[in-house]
Amino acid sequence: MQAFRITLPDDMAMLVKEKVASGEYATESDVFREGLMTIAIQDAAFETWLHDEVLPTVDALAREPGRVMSADASWAAIKDHIDRSNFNDKP
Repeated sequence: MQAFRITLPDDMAMLVKEKVASGEYATESDVFREGLMTIAIQDAAFETWLHDEVLPTVDALAREPGRVMSADASWAAIKDHIDRSNFNDKP
């Protein structure tokens, strides 16, 4: 195990102290440990999302650039769909 010396702004230091005082955490180290674990989990989830969803989408659009639609064209298509579907008609 390694020890670190850190400096925090007053508001963050108070938050750490409040977490320990409330009994939510046993020590200041526990607060930081869980915070870092949360960051690691979020980073892993983000990397998975990039790998599994974003990159395949980018690759697919690179293969078929004609499928890309501008924001204005997308909104026009949505509005047209709503108009054709009579969503605005009241019963």
